[in-house]
Amino acid sequence: MSDENRLKRLKMRSWRRGIKEMDLILGPWADEQAVTLDDAALDVYEALLGENDHDLYQWVTARIGKGNAQPVGPGAYAGLLDRIAVHAAARLER
Repeated sequence: MSDENRLKRLKMRSWRRGIKEMDLILGPWADEQAVTLDDAALDVYEALLGENDHDLYQWVTARIGKGNAQPVGPGAYAGLLDRIAVHAAARLER
């Protein structure tokens, strides 16, 4: 699969989640940031998209504005979840 097709597929999966809240968090993030990810990070993002939306929502929102000392969610996703949370928080401030 070409990188362009993979990005399109991941963006579509980001916008069409099980709950609207995750559409609004992951959709804009994927539109703006997915192109910056290397293949390994895209693999992690693709795995993240396979997770339950309610879990994802908790993992992302727990990182927004709390400066959590303890990470929430699987460690394999920690860096990516941090990036998504920073993006979501910046969109809330607009």
